[in-house]
Amino acid sequence: MRIDETLLNEAKAYAAKNGRSLTSVMEDALRQLINRSAEVAERPRVKLPLSGSATGPTLAWAEIKELLDQDDIGKMLGAGRAHA
Repeated sequence: MRIDETLLNEAKAYAAKNGRSLTSVMEDALRQLINRSAEVAERPRVKLPLSGSATGPTLAWAEIKELLDQDDIGKMLGAGRAHA
């Protein structure tokens, strides 16, 4: 097995600082990596809602565009009134 020299030196320093063997540090690191991978695989997928509420109806793109257009028209009318 080949390990990057810098990483190996960091692992040795960590082991020495914590009164552990390099082998135990490497074994723990591998266990954590394997356990983390298993935990991610076991998580249920999250389904995100498409509307503002989790149970409310979703809007079609045409409806969204219409609402945005209405908002733009309202802003334009409001700005026109302010200048009059």
